[in-house]
Amino acid sequence: MKVLIVSSVNSGQVSPFVYEQVESIKRLGVEFEYHNIQGHGISGYLKNLRPLKKKIKLYQPDIIHAHYGLSGMLSLLAKGRVPLVTTFHGNDINSVHPLNTFKPNWNKMLSRLVHFGDNNSIFVTEDIANQINAKSFKSVVIPCQVNLDTFYPVGKEKAREYFKFSPLKIYVLFSSSFGTPIKNSPLAKEACQNIDNLELIELRGYSRHEVNLLLNACDLALITSYNEGSNQFLKEAMACNRPIVSTKVGDTSFIFGNTAGCYLTRPEVSDVILNIKKALDFGQTTGRNRIIELGLDSETISRRVFEVYKKVLKY
Repeated sequence: MKVLIVSSVNSGQVSPFVYEQVESIKRLGVEFEYHNIQGHGISGYLKNLRPLKKKIKLYQPDIIHAHYGLSGMLSLLAKGRVPLVTTFHGNDINSVHPLNTFKPNWNKMLSRLVHFGDNNSIFVTEDIANQINAKSFKSVVIPCQVNLDTFYPVGKEKAREYFKFSPLKIYVLFSSSFGTPIKNSPLAKEACQNIDNLELIELRGYSRHEVNLLLNACDLALITSYNEGSNQFLKEAMACNRPIVSTKVGDTSFIFGNTAGCYLTRPEVSDVILNIKKALDFGQTTGRNRIIELGLDSETISRRVFEVYKKVLKY
């Protein structure tokens, strides 16, 4: 079975969760190649149409697997008779900002068209599928996996030595780059400025190995996003047994379950401060057990995606 992955590299590389999923499915005997998309918006993606058609002709894949709605749109136009699987991750359907409700959500409209045109759609949460009234017979909910060999608990002292962090300071790891609007870093910054001896760390420019160490070096993980699909940072933090404070976005409530030390917060400075203080008093959680319980490990998720491939090819 040959699969062509169509995905954006506007960040400079294929998204880690796409790459890690591919590497896991390879172990099941599937062959993969990538077609990397560079460009923003519909017009930017359409410039990649001719190169994608050429790639399909040369590689002759059995399946095209597109990640995100715009990649799905491009693949739908280029695929010919090749079956198409599209994974919708959330920001291709969710509003970028809750205050944008009066503006047309073109990505959502486009994603709906892609879903009705592809052969099977994967949604990382049920809510995302419901937002576009997805057809149940050609839809499945499969969150992105967590590589438990990459993300695991490490002693805080050892992890802090790597970054030369002070043993006396409080460190909070923010879920993304401060410059990503949907992550709402101003809320995180304002809350953290009101707690003495606390430094907020921006998650930007680190290797996967370093992200694992950073999660273990920090006292808690903080998510203040406006919207999310199935937040990968949250699941990786849970795999490291870290306390977490998060706004109620995506499937956060479900992933948390009853895990002590994981706190949902209202998107208000006072409530974020209150929950950060609760998390700082908690220490290690049992989040890793919750990830295993939910079947979010690499092996389980990769097999579920492989079953989608077989369904599309009618194996």
